[in-house]
Amino acid sequence: QVQLVESGGGTVQAGDSLRLSCVGSRRAFSNYAVGWFRQAPGQEREFVTATSRNGGTTLYADSVKGRFTTSRDNDKNTVFLQMNSLKPEDTAVYFCAADRAILSARPNTEADYYEIWGQGTQVTVSS
Repeated sequence: QVQLVESGGGTVQAGDSLRLSCVGSRRAFSNYAVGWFRQAPGQEREFVTATSRNGGTTLYADSVKGRFTTSRDNDKNTVFLQMNSLKPEDTAVYFCAADRAILSARPNTEADYYEIWGQGTQVTVSS
């Protein structure tokens, strides 16, 4: 089974950028759609973005459209989340998750569909 490890979190000022990475442990990583979710203190986990197995379809939450971009490099078993124009309300623990899917499937936006989760990386945006 694929294991996921996130990295790239940190503390930045509003308006800054961060790039998160999610690395899968096995070549089978390309068999999975990958989503990013986030959870702020006292709040439920929420969908941020997801990419299909081959990166051909990407979905974004309205709150991050135009600011965040997800991409994947299956040769490196890695999915990236580029976050620009960060806002204090983006502060949360960010998790990547994998959903075993058929090649052409539209990625899911609901966390319950994702079987494998990373440990999360903290993103803090100060005003």
